[in-house]
Amino acid sequence: MASFQKILVIQTAFIGDVVLATALLEKLHHHFPLARIDFLLRKGNEGLLANHPFVGKVWIWEKNRSKYLNLLRLGLQIRKVHYDLVVNPQRFFSTGLLMAFSGAGVTTCFDKNPLSWLASFRFPHRTDEAHEIDRNSTLIAQWTDNQRVMPKIYHSSNDFASIDLTEKYITISPASVWFTKQFPKEKWLEFLDRVGEDTTVYLLGGPDDSMLCNWLKRSTSHVKTVVKAGQMTLLQSSALMKHAAMNFVNDSAPLHFTSAMNAPVTAIFCSTIPAFGFGPLSDNSTVLETSEKLECRPCGLHGKAQCPKGHFLCASIEIERLLQNLP
Repeated sequence: MASFQKILVIQTAFIGDVVLATALLEKLHHHFPLARIDFLLRKGNEGLLANHPFVGKVWIWEKNRSKYLNLLRLGLQIRKVHYDLVVNPQRFFSTGLLMAFSGAGVTTCFDKNPLSWLASFRFPHRTDEAHEIDRNSTLIAQWTDNQRVMPKIYHSSNDFASIDLTEKYITISPASVWFTKQFPKEKWLEFLDRVGEDTTVYLLGGPDDSMLCNWLKRSTSHVKTVVKAGQMTLLQSSALMKHAAMNFVNDSAPLHFTSAMNAPVTAIFCSTIPAFGFGPLSDNSTVLETSEKLECRPCGLHGKAQCPKGHFLCASIEIERLLQNLP
């Protein structure tokens, strides 16, 4: 049985990918409770791990400025640590390079990483019904087990400080990085207009989503609509979602927040499908997809900047179906 003292997990993709990768942290800590476990992510996502009890150092890759110079600096620093195990669930050259250059005793990744041939172990990246947390788990199963472990987010008391737990509220996270993953704003507005007057609605998202959320606030007839996009940290936003009566989301990071907290969720899938492995994991979860049979859906593993066919029919989901999930 291997005994790892220093472990590094690499995930420099989007926020949701980091959330799902926390399942690896849970399993690694369970099997190697005395090990130092570090995490490498892209700048902007580090707040997710601010209170994580199992994470030692958080390595931050600044990708938006001097991207490759910072990658080199990071690689040199990581190499000095002499990790026993590096786990890389990401499938891009940059993370493969960091993994290979780390000098770790053991490295493990998916075969779709361009530098997987340099890893100690590489595994097939399956998209046939397996959830992302199960796929990632295969990278370390030989040293742990095959049991599913859920992702988990750790909050501080301050993250809940501004939440009124006596009020009835829902959250809507209307935005997505990708156009074809985002339920159209006009449909979000139609839904928002029909939410009961006794329910407060919090519109969530990052700073880049505040324009959309403010447009919804200005346009809706629902009086108790509050914009929180760009005003809360990642942990504060997820804390608000944790106690919501329902959370309405796209196939995006807020969906994975609910999985990590077992919070109620209604997840809307437009161009993508849950079978890719990014569906909800909450006990109280509903997936909404178009009822139309479209030969073009899904059009890819990830979202796209525009509909390749120009019609975006995969977003044709009846508002009544959302209303049925209101508390």
